[in-house]
Amino acid sequence: MNPAAQPSILEMLMPFAFIMVVFYFFILRPQSKKLKEQDNFIKQLKRGDSVFTQSGILGVIDGLTDFVVTLEIAPNVKIKVLRKQIAGLESSLLKDAKTEKSK
Repeated sequence: MNPAAQPSILEMLMPFAFIMVVFYFFILRPQSKKLKEQDNFIKQLKRGDSVFTQSGILGVIDGLTDFVVTLEIAPNVKIKVLRKQIAGLESSLLKDAKTEKSK
């Protein structure tokens, strides 16, 4: 009897290499692209922008430093949040809400 032929090391590693390539293109690459877009957005913030935070607070930017944003959330009510916690412009939030309503 002839013993079954053993697969080569290359044949055994091919499925793992394929999984790694799929993982890169479907998970890592889109995530890094999204992070770059968010970093560019945060760098372009300016006083007077209407924004929302990741926790859902809406406000107008009253002051900016490298790490902190002062938001006016009501007349004469200001809070400080980390700059990285700004999720987006309020106008984009309203645009998404209108799109959802029309569905």
